[in-house]
Amino acid sequence: MAKVCEHCGKTPCTGNLVSHSNVKTKRRFLPNLQKVRHQYPDGSVRTVTLCTRCIRSGLVTKPSPRPVQS
Repeated sequence: MAKVCEHCGKTPCTGNLVSHSNVKTKRRFLPNLQKVRHQYPDGSVRTVTLCTRCIRSGLVTKPSPRPVQS
């Protein structure tokens, strides 16, 4: 799975891990991605991978809960 937000396209960025002795090694900053069920205007429901900023800003319309199977 690619670590990309399906709405805004946020991807991992790179930087340096700096130790106490100031030695720098490369590291990756990963986006906080979550799988969320999204209901589209036509009524279809699909699981999408979004960053928490997109979820919090209200870009997702969550469907009603799934019916309980007995």
